[in-house]
Amino acid sequence: MQVSHRPAVLSVSFDEPNLVSAAGLLPVMTLARDAGLQELADERLTVPTDKGANAGLKVASLVAGMVAGADSIDDMALLRHGGMKRLFTSCYAPSTLGSFLRSFTFGHVRQLDAVAARFLANLAARAPLLGSPAASDFVFVDVDDTIIEVHGYQKQGSGYGYSGVRGLNALLATVSTKDTAPVIAAQRLRKGAANSARGAKRLVTDTLSTLKRLQSGGRVLCRFDSAFYGQAAVSAALAGGAEVSVTVRMDPAVKRAIAGIPETAWETIEYTDAVFDETTNTWVSKAEVAETVFTAFSSRKKDEQITGRLVVRRIPELNRKAGDGQPTLFETHRHHAFFTTVDATVLDTVGADKIHRKHAQIEQVNADLKDSAMAHMPSGVFAANSAWLVAAVMAYNLTRAAGLLAAGPLGRARTGTIRRKLIHVPARIASSARRIRLHLPEAWPWKAAWEELFNTVHAPPTAT
Repeated sequence: MQVSHRPAVLSVSFDEPNLVSAAGLLPVMTLARDAGLQELADERLTVPTDKGANAGLKVASLVAGMVAGADSIDDMALLRHGGMKRLFTSCYAPSTLGSFLRSFTFGHVRQLDAVAARFLANLAARAPLLGSPAASDFVFVDVDDTIIEVHGYQKQGSGYGYSGVRGLNALLATVSTKDTAPVIAAQRLRKGAANSARGAKRLVTDTLSTLKRLQSGGRVLCRFDSAFYGQAAVSAALAGGAEVSVTVRMDPAVKRAIAGIPETAWETIEYTDAVFDETTNTWVSKAEVAETVFTAFSSRKKDEQITGRLVVRRIPELNRKAGDGQPTLFETHRHHAFFTTVDATVLDTVGADKIHRKHAQIEQVNADLKDSAMAHMPSGVFAANSAWLVAAVMAYNLTRAAGLLAAGPLGRARTGTIRRKLIHVPARIASSARRIRLHLPEAWPWKAAWEELFNTVHAPPTAT
């Protein structure tokens, strides 16, 4: 691509009142309105003084800015350019939204949590966020925490956690199926130095409660990594009617259980660089799995112990000097084990291992959030950042719902991809006979998807 004009004959001016840079906000915020975002916030938020007035409109403004890519309070100014006030009312200034966030307390954040849970349920009624899982299919609940890096010592609650990076700790719970991308069902912001499992029991309980509002079919399976291998989180999942699949730490009890697995029990699996041998109908791989009966938390009281299956994947340790005349005397392995309560008749050893490994998909959600609203925490006040996290989650779920309604590959795309193709569409506003018409770019590559979303949320009234 080459510039078609010389600098001497090209000039610019910021003087067009009928242009908008993010026309995709129109159908997306229409979807948010239909899902009751403003009404839910007005009903449940009790932020005091004039800072909390019109809470629903202010929450909707925060969500709209985040959908359009805002990652700081100053970025909310993108809602106040060109013809935006012709498409939307109450386009608040960044300073007003910042004052609103700084008025939050922990109780107000919990109120906003309730708004987010109900907003997700309303979105699920309008877009197939979880598809239509059969009774035998799994609905996956994945729990993980992530460090959001911050800079400066005036950030309340910031500290050095397990990653060695100064930041704040966000605990997330996502919900997905084998056919749908994850949505976020619960969230909590903690101090940067917080233990990963802190508050996990309450988060799991809240997540399963929200999942019931979604009225989805299928069996619920909670997946955790080893940081959440504890009686509190696991028992909360079981009490909520879910099954559990959690990576275990290599404590003496686990090591004894692995040592007791007979050599004939190990089964080759599809793994990294595995090759399928059609002659023998088997995988040629260095990874193998086996399982044994295991009682988790055996050091606790009898009624707090949980019996299930210990599934182990082993990979041989490489002898890097084998080619230098130092052959291996005996084979050693690295073991990766997880505990599950799913019955073996539902998932065999290989199937359980394969499904548990897919817990890693929550890392894509963490990366997605950090590529948008959670690039950094915008305020020095901890409660304001906690509210910002909840708003970011609502923006994420709203963007995910918009991608599904646009159909096609955008149903599973990253929210950054959805923003680029559906949200950041420039448009010129024209009006005639009291009707507003948006003129979008000719030959826009994703015209069909944009029109599908627009026509879905702006469907004409049905005849009665």
